[in-house]
Amino acid sequence: MDRRNSPWIYLNLKVWGLGQSATLAINERSRELAAQGRQIYRLGLGQSPFPVPESVAQALRDHAHQKDYLAVKGLPALRQAIVDFFRRTEDLEYDADSVLVGPGTKELMFILQLTYYGDLVIPTPSWVSYAPQAQILGRPLQWLPTAPETGLGVTPEALDALCRIEPERPRLLILNSPGNPTGTVYSRDRLEAIAEVARRYRVLLLSDEIYSGTQFDGDHVSIARYYPEGTIISNGLSKWCGAGGWRLGAFVFPAGLNKLLRGMAAVASETFTSTSAPIQYAAVRGFQGGPDIDVYLDRSRRLLQALAEFAHARLVETGAEVSCPAGGFYIFPNFESHRERLLQRGIHDNASMCERLLEETGVACLPGSVFGRPPTEFSTRLAYVDFDGGPALEALAELPAGELPDAHFLRTWCPRTVAGFEHLADWIAS
Repeated sequence: MDRRNSPWIYLNLKVWGLGQSATLAINERSRELAAQGRQIYRLGLGQSPFPVPESVAQALRDHAHQKDYLAVKGLPALRQAIVDFFRRTEDLEYDADSVLVGPGTKELMFILQLTYYGDLVIPTPSWVSYAPQAQILGRPLQWLPTAPETGLGVTPEALDALCRIEPERPRLLILNSPGNPTGTVYSRDRLEAIAEVARRYRVLLLSDEIYSGTQFDGDHVSIARYYPEGTIISNGLSKWCGAGGWRLGAFVFPAGLNKLLRGMAAVASETFTSTSAPIQYAAVRGFQGGPDIDVYLDRSRRLLQALAEFAHARLVETGAEVSCPAGGFYIFPNFESHRERLLQRGIHDNASMCERLLEETGVACLPGSVFGRPPTEFSTRLAYVDFDGGPALEALAELPAGELPDAHFLRTWCPRTVAGFEHLADWIAS
């Protein structure tokens, strides 16, 4: 750094060169191009297209007057609603005092890495913010190798091979299911096997379950069922409740990790103080569930599953290597079969591939490199949620219960998403 040009600015070297989160950056770039009159297909940002359930939105209106600072750990009624949610959906027992509420799970993940002294372990690919948070904090990062045949997710064999090198080394493994960026859902057998390895090496697990309510079969299983003593569960309103901008997340701790919970709460008291009061009151209604939310989730899952299957089929037709998602908003194709043709067009890495896609077709997506894949691998993450979810859910009500919407429905109610994948497929094949 040249102090003559910036005599009073001294950046911490841990954030030197760190850019804006890739998901936020692509969203802002898409908005800029759309403002210029370009037709943009927003397959980059994974924001829920569905409105917040009306009963939850009404609860926010009813509590808009709440203005006081709440307890650092969160509103007691909300913490109780959260443990009731996990008892109801996962058959897991917790005490309300084991919950820490925060302004989004991303903030809580950062504070966890700040509080817990250990290496971060994540699969390649992983969500874009796990690794940068470790970089900011100076935490060692260990990438787990993955394979297409296992959905590019964590395997017990890879975890065991890593832990055997230094068995006593403290490690934090983040397990995301349904997964971002792949849509992978871990089977019960694999969760049990991963839990066995984690227990053997005393690995701390953070089970990122923010997409749990979007698992297509509605049968999400937490690894906390198999490794309760060493698993922290992370969940919130962003994805399954359509409330990303509300910024409400929560961690649930087993009794044996109370010291870690207290440490995180102490850091929270010196940083965000407490989470927005009106949103906490409204979140009680979200976590309580009920018939209206059950219907909302069922219709959301059916539409997302139909879009995932459409996207998967269209990508397979192009020759991409890609797994069909089982939940969430994303699909992660690899276009290595087109390597020679891409190179001939002057495209040498996944970043330039995504840039050319955006410039030539208006399709916005993210390069595999921001998820931990090699820059030269022609992989990308696509989000199939560029549509207005409110009218789509209303139209879905006309279909028989349990029926997936067909291609005509998708073209009618999700036209930008369908067109985006069609343009991408045509561009790859051109």
